[in-house]
Amino acid sequence: MWWLTVALVLFYEVARSARSVARRFFPWRPQGRVEDVPVLRAQRVRAWVALVVSGGLLAVYGGMSDAWEQFLQRLYLAPWLALASAVLVAGALYGAARPHRRRLMRTHFKSAGLRILGYAGAWILLPALLIGSLLAMSAMLEPVARTSLLLAYLIVLALWTPFWWTVHFVCFASGPAVRNAFSLSALHPALPPLTTSVAVWVFVLVSQLTGDLPPFPEPIALCAVTGGPVSVTAVACWEIYRLRRHHGMQWRG
Repeated sequence: MWWLTVALVLFYEVARSARSVARRFFPWRPQGRVEDVPVLRAQRVRAWVALVVSGGLLAVYGGMSDAWEQFLQRLYLAPWLALASAVLVAGALYGAARPHRRRLMRTHFKSAGLRILGYAGAWILLPALLIGSLLAMSAMLEPVARTSLLLAYLIVLALWTPFWWTVHFVCFASGPAVRNAFSLSALHPALPPLTTSVAVWVFVLVSQLTGDLPPFPEPIALCAVTGGPVSVTAVACWEIYRLRRHHGMQWRG
């Protein structure tokens, strides 16, 4: 069982290393992010209510296969749509800012841009690493295994380590990256809630253009499609109101 112990230790170290790099790229509380406890509580309540309602609708009306397809679609599309929304919102806020504010905002673009490029590169690299690992393993493993099982085992670990490191990096980085608008919150405190609102509506539009309504009665299906974006937008508007009322945020200042 020594090989299993080695594999588990290596897997843990790979995950630990990827988590460390992901947290360094996308911290939970980046510069400029205002933590408002009532808003965080409302976001958690909204997320749990959405989960319970979605589960209840699926339990009553079925459609688990469609739900699984939508989950996979969201898993792939959500980071890209959030990234595009963050860039568009950041550009709009930069264009609306006063000249002295723009000079301050430009200082944050370079570091945020490097983080965004690293995150996008990891997503692009994933399929290439997967295909490369499979091809290399099929080409190398069989002739090596005839002479040495230990060497074949080490080759498998070496081939798959970069892929699993990238998988863990994407998993650990996606949550704080999407939540904090890819650390662009230093440009403007309102950027994360605005980005979230734009991203959910864009995602609904893309989903409806590429698919159908959920397999529920039509009024319930329409509520299910629009309920999430409406609730997210409502919480985002409340967050912006509190930023202006309690934290002195100004749109152009």
